[in-house]
Amino acid sequence: MKKTIALVTGGFSGEAVISYKSATTIGNHLDTDKFNVYRIDINPHGWFYEMADGRKREIDKNDFSLQLDNEKIKFDAVFIAIHGTPGEDGKLQGYFDTLKIPYTSCDAATSAITFNKRYTVAVAGMAGISVSQSIQLFKHSPVPVSQITDRLKLPVFVKPNNGGSSIGMSKVSKAGDLEAAISRAFKEDDQVLVEEMVPGREFTVGVFKTKGNIIVLPLTEVKAHDDKDFFDFEAKYHGKSSETTPAQVDELVADKIRKAARKIYAVFNCRGVVRIDFIYNEETGKPFMLEINTIPGQSDASIIPQQVKAMGWSLKEFYTKLVEECF
Repeated sequence: MKKTIALVTGGFSGEAVISYKSATTIGNHLDTDKFNVYRIDINPHGWFYEMADGRKREIDKNDFSLQLDNEKIKFDAVFIAIHGTPGEDGKLQGYFDTLKIPYTSCDAATSAITFNKRYTVAVAGMAGISVSQSIQLFKHSPVPVSQITDRLKLPVFVKPNNGGSSIGMSKVSKAGDLEAAISRAFKEDDQVLVEEMVPGREFTVGVFKTKGNIIVLPLTEVKAHDDKDFFDFEAKYHGKSSETTPAQVDELVADKIRKAARKIYAVFNCRGVVRIDFIYNEETGKPFMLEINTIPGQSDASIIPQQVKAMGWSLKEFYTKLVEECF
């Protein structure tokens, strides 16, 4: 008997535009022989299912059900494709937990922790995972620039502490540019992370679990184009970067990154597919964890679909495993 799946997309942040693209890819590849799929748009105006004729039906939030004419649709599981709040920060996960509806992502606690970049590196550091030195800033408690430069070596990255897609992020090489970069990041969030730059090659990798086994997808090396100083939103989504999958890297280096990725997945009690970003520092011979994305992009331009194909799997096979694993 087919399972009924809600594919939720949209969200309340600037990342909604990416969420819709991810949902299109997922919806095009979910196995309709195994699943009845209903795409649900969660946005600031409401929670809706749009019918083929354009009519919209609102979701009953009391039990996350859908009334279509004389039929009440109840969902066996939810495929979460919302980047940013409320799909990546634990809010929806907690809601579905109270309704006892399984979902494809990390649980509420892991989602909330990993959505906060500072908490993520703190937990990782305590587990012995290499991370950069950083300072967390709060909008309600301004910190003088001199205090930051006393504790961190330039260049640094300044970014909103909660959120993704590198929105509001800056690379700062001069102390005089710090204040403007912090102000820019505060426009996106009430918390900001200032983090020392670790020199090295940037790699990113998808990790997921199926039938009790943690599987690391083929590595991708990411390089911003020469006119881009780092891997920002434009580099990610407007073709201003090169992504090599699988990465051309020494197997000893790749194995260190894969080992760190498995450890991170286990330490944070991850579920579903996550994408973990690393800088491999040649001087120390260590991969430094940058962040964990618990709802990684699935659009045509996204890295996870590239890695799945490089492994020799179809997206249909991959998404089936993600759905089946959540039961």
